[in-house]
Amino acid sequence: MKTYDKVVAVTGGGNGMGREMVLQLLERGAKVAAVDISKEALAETEKLTLDRKDRLSTHVADITQRDAVEKLPDQIIARHGAVDGLINNAGIIQPFVKLKDLEYGAIERVMNVNFYGALYMTKAFLPHLLARPEAHIVNISSMGGFLPVPGQTIYGASKAAVKLMTEGLHSELLNTNVRVTVVFPGSIGTDIAAHSGVTIEGMTAEQQNSFKTLPPAKAAEIILDGMEKDKYRVLVGQDAAFMDFLYRLAPERAARLIFDQMKSLLGD
Repeated sequence: MKTYDKVVAVTGGGNGMGREMVLQLLERGAKVAAVDISKEALAETEKLTLDRKDRLSTHVADITQRDAVEKLPDQIIARHGAVDGLINNAGIIQPFVKLKDLEYGAIERVMNVNFYGALYMTKAFLPHLLARPEAHIVNISSMGGFLPVPGQTIYGASKAAVKLMTEGLHSELLNTNVRVTVVFPGSIGTDIAAHSGVTIEGMTAEQQNSFKTLPPAKAAEIILDGMEKDKYRVLVGQDAAFMDFLYRLAPERAARLIFDQMKSLLGD
């Protein structure tokens, strides 16, 4: 779906890839509804829109709250007249610990934001998207959604759930006007740990920076290009593309490679 003159809702629009997608969608001529739990973050995004503010609306919402999510489509339609696209980008990581040490509260929070948030948004917006001449849903999974990352097991499980939900939705909507894309970012230079309230113990600043291999602006560009080309799946970053290839070829070898990179953070 070409985004020019379309109305696209973006979750997590207050920072990182979400903010970059909001800005780039505006540059491509779209009207954008930026959704985020943080009013302050949305205000910062709005400051960057300059003379395009007339095509931007901001919506403070907790996507884990179904009642709040179900109100969003009508709010966006009231502001822009329609809604043609949905990008489920909002997500958090878990504390960097093994499953045996991960508290249930953290498990539920990750699943609620990453999976149920995307599910609630999709369910709420889908009837409106089906009523449009053409529409598109983009769900952001993760490289961790197809490849095990020790210390992020539940995060990976939540993103694997997003992957399969999106692929199933794609099949269900094949004979409709709604296209569906699943996205697998690798290491992106965002502040997802800070926004997730996670401190990665034992990792130096140099180690943390080594994971930031692709700027958020470039990641956003790749995702939006994939959306406009109606791609089935989009791999973001050379690391995601390489590990996708290796995991298909030799899954245990790929898992061992990631373990060797992460084991110093996990202790015994």
